[in-house]
Amino acid sequence: MSNMERVVYQHALINAIKHKGKANQGAVIGSIMSSQPDLRKEAKEIAKITRTILDKVNAMDLKQQTLELEKIGGKIEEKKKVEQKGLINLPQPHRGVVLRFAPNPSGPLHIGHARAAVLNSEYVDRYQGKLILRIEDTDPRRVDPDAYQMISEDLSWLGVEYQETFIQSDRIPIYYDYAEKLINKGAAYMCNCPGGEFKKLKDNSLPCPCRDLTVDENLIKWAQMENMAEGEAVLRVKTDIAHKNPAIRDWVAMRVVEEDHPRTGTRYKIYPMMNFSVAVDDHLMGVTHVLRGKDHLANSEKQKYLYDHMGWEVPAFIHYGRLKMDDVALSTSKARQGIEEGKYSGWDDPRLGTIRAIARRGINPQAIHELMQEIGVKISDSIISWKKIYGLNRNILEEKSNRYFFVGDAQEVQIKNVPEEVLGVVERPLHPDFLKRGYRKIPFTGNVYLNADDLEQDQILRLMDAVNVEVRNGKVDYHSHTFEEARALKAQIVQWVPSDSNISTEVVMPDASIIKGWVEPDCDKLTKGDVIQMERFGFARLDKILNDKLIFYYAHP
Repeated sequence: MSNMERVVYQHALINAIKHKGKANQGAVIGSIMSSQPDLRKEAKEIAKITRTILDKVNAMDLKQQTLELEKIGGKIEEKKKVEQKGLINLPQPHRGVVLRFAPNPSGPLHIGHARAAVLNSEYVDRYQGKLILRIEDTDPRRVDPDAYQMISEDLSWLGVEYQETFIQSDRIPIYYDYAEKLINKGAAYMCNCPGGEFKKLKDNSLPCPCRDLTVDENLIKWAQMENMAEGEAVLRVKTDIAHKNPAIRDWVAMRVVEEDHPRTGTRYKIYPMMNFSVAVDDHLMGVTHVLRGKDHLANSEKQKYLYDHMGWEVPAFIHYGRLKMDDVALSTSKARQGIEEGKYSGWDDPRLGTIRAIARRGINPQAIHELMQEIGVKISDSIISWKKIYGLNRNILEEKSNRYFFVGDAQEVQIKNVPEEVLGVVERPLHPDFLKRGYRKIPFTGNVYLNADDLEQDQILRLMDAVNVEVRNGKVDYHSHTFEEARALKAQIVQWVPSDSNISTEVVMPDASIIKGWVEPDCDKLTKGDVIQMERFGFARLDKILNDKLIFYYAHP
């Protein structure tokens, strides 16, 4: 067998094995040409050899083909899927980068919004650019008056800094001006066709009769729009009426909304649709790059028509995949419904994926930044889990959080026969790796709270830094003192709280259930917002300091 025949034979065997025993001539020749370009000049000879060898290879069964490939030293190299991680560079020149984060004020931000906010913020830092916060509130029916403030607070917690702020309901006259300019260019027209009728025409790539109105006729109708009822007429942007995507065809720019706006009341009746106001604002604000979800691909194409009509430079659009979170509803409308029905206590209910719910649980904003940078702007969808967030957050909190004892589902125990010499004050470091932070002092009198689960079976327990006790038939007796003895006995190490010197505590869990218990007395030095590690239980954030108890929100183990 010549060298050329050996090459063809190997490629034919590989192709056959990959395709259930049948090799394809075109695929085999293509594989040879792409992997060994020096053989391209021998294309005719290779095609002739391939026809002959394919008959031989395809006559074998899959097992024979595999054995033959091994015999000649060939192998199938599996292509490893390389998943894009982290932030790619922005396309196009990067001088004077201007980005915008543009939420709708229908409620507070959730972790899905955090992706756009964080990515825009990180790119602005990378290119020393400018970030604009633009509140897109041109649909009065989707505006929560409290959301303006909540969005600002959420971004502050995230550490996202923006250099300019715009609210679209303040800019309605600007949109009117550009709507009129578009009409004068012959690029927009007033349409009073019923929605269903227009859809039939559009879906069949047919223009509606209104499309042929003159500029003057359109201007007259535009001037009359203020007196029209909702649904009576809309202003449409001309596109390709035969566009392959019907959604792109002559999209709506302005419409009548008969609803009071929380900020402007009844001052306006004509409101821009998102694609119109966004394109106008992105141009006027000098936005150079637009980061948005891939569900906006059609919107990007719609907006390009407006840019072309006006002769504007189109910004670079970067689309990324959807973000889903395990076991958490990211829908603002569903969360609102749950709050109204009493299912959730508020926007910061621990079961929600809102920024304020995440913050209340003691998740550090740095963990969210690291997560979003790791996901990046890839086009494929991403599923994030609490486990991932917990891992990132734990890396941050391990160093920052001081340690304290907490006993939940507590049972009071009087340890029998405790020697006088082991009673006193137990000192434990606030953090085992940072002894300079100091120590906390826990009185040990022999009267303690232990977790009820630790008392269910007969065993030897080691009360951290105190004593070893024997549990038998629910009763607890002193056994020994040293840690070496506990280790020799393979005693289970448990946390404890003195029953005659402690602080009543409630820990709100991620499912909104409450674990009642006690923390050691030095917790009275904590301040609201402190995140501590409850030893052998997990990280928790101090949420409220009441006269008779402390309320913590649980973060994670």
